[in-house]
Amino acid sequence: MSNKTLYKIVFVSQGQVYEVYAREVSHGGLFGFVEVEDLVFGERSSVVVDPSEERIKSEFENVKRTYLPMHSIIRIDEVEKQGTSKITKAEGNVTQFPMPIYTPTDSDK
Repeated sequence: MSNKTLYKIVFVSQGQVYEVYAREVSHGGLFGFVEVEDLVFGERSSVVVDPSEERIKSEFENVKRTYLPMHSIIRIDEVEKQGTSKITKAEGNVTQFPMPIYTPTDSDK
């Protein structure tokens, strides 16, 4: 594996928790969004195929860059080794309440 920086991004989308790996993460050009670029998926040389990783790999097939809403991000970690990308069901009875990133004030009107 190369010495390039690697990030693990965990976020929620449509009631599911996504865990993906990428080389580039930034605040991007869209207000309220995190830009994730150069997604990395494990290349398997064996016959064994992980169905959860194949599912997420096919969902992000041909995606050069994705923009994630800030409020959907659970965490972003800089990691040394890549793990398995996966999609899991969000479990538990505590859910983040969606909040607006920007609330206009009277002076903004």
